[in-house]
Amino acid sequence: MSPETIMVHKEQKPAYPIWLTDSFEALEEALEPLSLSGRRICIVTDSNVAGLYLSQVRQALEACSDTVVSFTFPAGEEHKTLDTVKKLYEFLIRHSFDRKDVLFALGGGVTGDLTGFAAATYLRGIRFVQIPTTLLSQVDSSIGGKTGVDFDAYKNMVGAFYMPALVYINVSVLKSLSDGQFSSGMGEVIKHGCIRSADYYQWLSGRREALRLREKDALMEMVKGSCLIKRAVVEEDPSEQGVRAVLNFGHTLGHAIEKELHFTMSHGACVGAGCTATAWLSVKRGKLLQEELYRLEELLLYFGLPTRISGLSTEQILEAARHDKKMDSGVITFILLEGIGRACIDRSVTAQEMREALSYLLTEESGREASEIKEAPEKREASEKHPE
Repeated sequence: MSPETIMVHKEQKPAYPIWLTDSFEALEEALEPLSLSGRRICIVTDSNVAGLYLSQVRQALEACSDTVVSFTFPAGEEHKTLDTVKKLYEFLIRHSFDRKDVLFALGGGVTGDLTGFAAATYLRGIRFVQIPTTLLSQVDSSIGGKTGVDFDAYKNMVGAFYMPALVYINVSVLKSLSDGQFSSGMGEVIKHGCIRSADYYQWLSGRREALRLREKDALMEMVKGSCLIKRAVVEEDPSEQGVRAVLNFGHTLGHAIEKELHFTMSHGACVGAGCTATAWLSVKRGKLLQEELYRLEELLLYFGLPTRISGLSTEQILEAARHDKKMDSGVITFILLEGIGRACIDRSVTAQEMREALSYLLTEESGREASEIKEAPEKREASEKHPE
């Protein structure tokens, strides 16, 4: 399959390409503009990904540079900390890395966020390349320049906006993901359709079986569609001062749930739960149709994402949400839906409204069962169109 490229920030600096392909064979070609000859390369990866792809990527990079080293840290969100960044700094210093050398983030969102933050702060900034290996990182965290680490269980509380020099996406690695990891990524994919493109959302619904089976062509189209949506939003608002906040649909409550469950539930699953509660609130506000909420729940359930959770109290989640970094002068910013494909920023959601939305999420009743919801024939036909 010939690689496709999507330029991000093409009208401003720094611009960088996203390469979409189905192998690591084109990596050397993708890196040619970076002029890596004579530069040191450090591949940063975790203990899970190292055994799967480190040797392949190292081999490709050794064709570009005489000095390729690797830094491996223990896998898991609990290691996305300043302590791990400190160890990476020490590794780079010992190997005499300077400002013209390059870091490569090989792995999921934890690896990408941590490596990007280290790149932004080591010697006041060195180049880095994203090679995302999870669906979640391919469609979301590797694009847009948001980097960071967790601090005392508060997610991404310390970070920086710092753009990669390249994002290289090999969709074939998605075949190696567990069902849970794939589902987690689908939480962000579905979110993209909800906030920005009804056509993409309908395409996802129509191609759900091919996506669940991880058919290569369907995966390529899905990842491309999400990348185009993410690019459009971040180009409008690179440093999240305005419209980029719509990417946080489902995250205000999702992050709070994730924290209170001590990261035992995947990020995408928590986002799915947050999307459900926020969509319910959008229905209550008269912005979203009840039927659209039911169909969203059905799609989330199909991809193994929860629309109800247990083991937490309303007040627990509400208190955690009050400490989220998306607070603005003591006001929690919510992203509501004015219909599928249209998101809006709202700062008027009250604590009582949040309690009601969380009561819906925490109830044992599932509303309509997924089997009751049938997509209309005309929507099925539309969903087969290319997602743009």
